[in-house]
Formats: sequence, structure tokens, C-alpha cells
Amino acid sequence: MNKIVTRFGEIEYQAENLLNFPEGLIGFENLHNFIVMPNEKEGPLFWIQSVEDPAIAFILTDPSNFFLDYRIAPNQQERQKLRLEEDAECFALAIVTVSPERQISLNLAAPILFAPEARCALQVILDGSQYQSRTPLPTIEEVRQGAEQKTK
Repeated sequence: MNKIVTRFGEIEYQAENLLNFPEGLIGFENLHNFIVMPNEKEGPLFWIQSVEDPAIAFILTDPSNFFLDYRIAPNQQERQKLRLEEDAECFALAIVTVSPERQISLNLAAPILFAPEARCALQVILDGSQYQSRTPLPTIEEVRQGAEQKTK
């Protein structure tokens, strides 16, 4: 059992439960191992905490909860890096940013591809994409309208 002291207090973890980013994250290429923090509150957000640098943690979410048509699939090279088996699941996650004005945005231009079976993740940049790195969170009404359009 390993321990680190973070903003969340003292955290114990087992090495086999770490989420591994073989290439790190953009701007944090030297950080490879994270703990997925248990979600204390109901909702779509959760934290990942670096074990190499206890000062670094990120809020993540599944962007398809807010943007119903957001679908990202790994290419063959990304599948290899994620150690994805042929039929293994892969999820796209987004880093959440909260501005000093408390405006919430998602980084849809550089999602995190997560392979749960391999406990491996990779942040990718979507070249030529319509998505932005600071996409504002839609209002509840915008999400409802999107859902209604999907069902038509």
C-alpha cells in the first residue's frame, strides 16, 4: 500500500489500481500515474490525482452527458498505445475547467481516451476539429433541445 498527501488529505492506493498515461497529459508529460478519486457527490464529475506530483489533480467528465453527439474513437495507433484488445471498451473523457468567474468549460479539442480494462489513458489532439479547448458547458435547455432533436 502506498500513500500520498494531497488537497484531498492522505490517500492510500495500490499500484495495480493506478490509471496510467504512458505519454502524460498535455503540459504535464512527466506525470504518468493517477488515482481515480471516489466521487463523494452524485453527479457526472470526478477527479484524477497525480501520484508523482500531489499538487496536481484534474476534474474529468464524460462529455456525451452534455454534448449528445460527441463521439470520439481511437485510431489504430492510439489503440496500440492504450493496449486495447479488439472488442475492448474505450471511453472519451474531457478535462473540466472552472474559471475564476465560475464558468465551466470542457476541453473537447483534446479528449482523454480511457481503456478501463488496461487501466490506460491517452490525451489526444483532434486536428481540424470543430471542437474547442474551452467549450462552455451548455445550459439544461440546450441539452434538452439536443436530446429532442436526436429523437426526431
